[in-house]
Amino acid sequence: MTESVAAGDDDQAAVPSQLLSTSSTSVSDDDQQQQQQQQQQDNGSYWWDYSTMAPLNSVSAAAVARLRAYNPPSFPLWDRLPVSRRAAVLLLLYADKKGDLRVVITMRAASLRSFSGHAALPGGKADSKEESPYQIARREAWEEIGLPMDDNKIPAPFRIEHLCYLPMNLARTELVVRPCVALLHTNEPPVPVSEAISSNNNSSLPTAEQSLIPRLDPKEVAAVFSAPFHNFLRMHDETPAPLPEGNWYEGSWTEWHEEPWRMHFFYVPVTDQTVAKPKVRDGGLAALAEDSEEQVETGRYKVWGMTARILVDAATVAYGEKPEFESNSHFGDERMIEGLDKLGRLGEKKRRESVLTGEDLKKAAKEMDKKSDGGGGEGSKM
Repeated sequence: MTESVAAGDDDQAAVPSQLLSTSSTSVSDDDQQQQQQQQQQDNGSYWWDYSTMAPLNSVSAAAVARLRAYNPPSFPLWDRLPVSRRAAVLLLLYADKKGDLRVVITMRAASLRSFSGHAALPGGKADSKEESPYQIARREAWEEIGLPMDDNKIPAPFRIEHLCYLPMNLARTELVVRPCVALLHTNEPPVPVSEAISSNNNSSLPTAEQSLIPRLDPKEVAAVFSAPFHNFLRMHDETPAPLPEGNWYEGSWTEWHEEPWRMHFFYVPVTDQTVAKPKVRDGGLAALAEDSEEQVETGRYKVWGMTARILVDAATVAYGEKPEFESNSHFGDERMIEGLDKLGRLGEKKRRESVLTGEDLKKAAKEMDKKSDGGGGEGSKM
C-alpha cells in the first residue's frame, strides 16, 4: 500500500489469534478443559477461524441480499482519473458463531507517513489503470492481512464473494476511494470448538498454514481486529456484557465546505477478542504474525473519519435501517469529487503533502452549483 486512504485514530494495536492447533503434540485433559473454558468465555470470532464461523442467521442473510442487490449511481469520472488519484478499500464481512455479521478492521503502523496508528479498512492506491476497484482492494488486502488475491488459492472451506460497490468517497489526501463490500463464506457446516480442539490431526480442518492467518507487514499494518457490523447503526453497544468502560458512540456536527457534516466516533470493545501484538526484535524491527505474542486485550479502539463513514453507509444499505444517531442523508462524495475535477485538482501530479482544505472544497461546491441548481448531485460528507 503506497498511500493511506484511512481516517481514524488510535495508538493501540490488536491482532486476533488462530484457535485451531496444527501441532501433533497431544493435549492433556486439563489443558483441553482450560482451552474449552476459554472458548466459552470468548464471545468474539476470528475471521479466518473455521471453528468460530456459523451460517448466516436470517437477519444477516437479509443484509447480504440487500448488499448484493445494491447498485451505486454511475460515476464515469473514475475512468478518466489518473492512476495516482484512484484508490479502493475492502469492507470484508463474515458471520460469527451466532450468524451475525462482523467486519475486519486494521490498525495502521506507527511508521507510516499518513494516518499512522489510525483504524482503517484494508486498501490503498491503484497500481495501474487496468485494475478495477475490487482488484485494487483485494491486492491491498493480500499485502496487509494476507487474504489471497486469487480465489483459487483461498483454502477450503473458505470463499470470497464480492457483494457490491458503494459510492465514491473523497480522502483529504486527494484520493478518490471506492469502497468494495465482500463476504467471507464457508462452504461447509461449522466445526464445534470442542471438536476442533480435540482433532489436532484431522486433515479436514484448516491448518494454521492454510487458514488465512494475517501476515502483518510491519511497514503498513500493526494489527487486525473485528467489529459487529450492525452496531454501526446503534448509539450503544450490542455486544453482551461484560464490557470495558466507555461509550460505543459519540458524534458531533461540523461545517465542511459550507455544508453540515456529521463526525462519527465509534469505540469498538476488544475484550471479546484474543489478540496478538507483533514482537519487537533486536534493533527495533517488528516480527511477522507467526512470531506475535497472543494476549487478551482490554479497552476499546477508536474508529472514525472516512472509515466510520463508510461503515455507517454500508450498514445502512445492508440492514435497511437509518442510524439511531444523527447522520448525513447521502452516501459518498461524488458531487464534490466532480467539482474538484472541474477545478483541475485531480490531475496526474499532486503537490507534495497536498491536503484538501475547506477553501478548496468551498470552491468545488460553487463549481458544481454552476453546473446544476440542485439537480440531483450528492453533497460531500468529508
